[in-house]
Amino acid sequence: MAEWSNWSGTVSADVDIVAVRDVAHVQQVVADATAAGRRIKPIGAGHSFTAIGEPVDVQLRMDALTGLISADSATGRAWAAAGTRLADAVRRLHGVGLGLPNQGDYDRQTMSGATSTGTHGTGIGLTGFAGMVRGVELVLADGSLLRVTDTEYAELLPAVALSLGALGVVTAIEYQCEPSYLLTAQEEPTTFSGVLESLDERIDGHDHFEFFWFPDTDRVLAKTNERHRDTSRLAPMPAWKDKLENDLLSNKLFGAINRLTTRVPRTTAAINQVSARALSAKTYTDWSHIVYPTERDVVFRESEFSVPRADAVEVLQRLDAWHRAHPSTTSFPVEVRFTGPDDVWLSTSYGRQSAYIAIHQFHARDHREYFAAFWNILADYEARPHWGKMHELDADALREVYPRFDEFLGVRDRLDPGRTFANPYLDRVLGH
Repeated sequence: MAEWSNWSGTVSADVDIVAVRDVAHVQQVVADATAAGRRIKPIGAGHSFTAIGEPVDVQLRMDALTGLISADSATGRAWAAAGTRLADAVRRLHGVGLGLPNQGDYDRQTMSGATSTGTHGTGIGLTGFAGMVRGVELVLADGSLLRVTDTEYAELLPAVALSLGALGVVTAIEYQCEPSYLLTAQEEPTTFSGVLESLDERIDGHDHFEFFWFPDTDRVLAKTNERHRDTSRLAPMPAWKDKLENDLLSNKLFGAINRLTTRVPRTTAAINQVSARALSAKTYTDWSHIVYPTERDVVFRESEFSVPRADAVEVLQRLDAWHRAHPSTTSFPVEVRFTGPDDVWLSTSYGRQSAYIAIHQFHARDHREYFAAFWNILADYEARPHWGKMHELDADALREVYPRFDEFLGVRDRLDPGRTFANPYLDRVLGH
């Protein structure tokens, strides 16, 4: 037995850990666990804030299953082993002239973990990771290997593309990529009220748009990325500036601010005002896999929900009203992003354009009142939680916002009837 905990420290367990060597080893370990009536759960980077990766009896470490298995520059299709870290995958893809169509702002997750929990970036003409999936290879409870693609067992693809780890152990995923591309990034401080008034124009007028709103203020940092392949415009952020902003300001100084506001909470609102007004504009151009991610060393708690795009302004105005009544709640900005629809059954953007609203709290500070208020606001909308971020919804509530929920459960009954891959989180969100 060994002790395991996730990145944020919200989940821990004492469990038998098996570091798998290859796919055949995964098959054998899973078959043995099923025969013994034991439950088994693979883990990647452990970056989920929920207990989606919590092991019950056996945990599989997937670190040996890494690398690009194949990449076809003509079709843009690429298979990646499940344990490959996103940061490594995108660098290897770039090496063969390809890039993922979109990414989020963190790249330390494994490909299987990021995809199976519904990780996404921003861009109304784009989808999250699951929408890029064209094939999945997974080990079923009996130890057999199932390969699902858009031409092979294609009826299962909308389920296995975002499976929550509930259907089997994912060993490889095929993504639809595109030729490597550049992003010209622009960041500008502006007002919260101004962004809400011009939100549709900003969303539709840029390839990627997101903003970070500082509670207790009317200030936001608006970020846009424009896609192109004009290498003559390549103008990376200087290394010294990148280190200053990402290492010193965004991590070391931000960590110090959160330690201070945890000790003296009443200072939070004033510090937020100073932090928001210290923002400056900048523009730079680099390859997509360099522009998308940011460094995140400060440990926090996070809850993120998708709501229909049309509801975003109202939700944010209500959240602003709550913050005005409860000043100095958090030093973290609220992050707001947007994606287009996809056809993956448990995707937070299934069948609709979506706005994603994410709230955060420093790990040493109590998050419960803040998160509960956020969830209470969201109860009035067709809100869908990010599967890897904190929420309290159960299967009955989730069935109301996912039109294909019961079809996913049907696939689960078919592929894992004995619940070899279940854990308490899946029991809550999917039922037993």
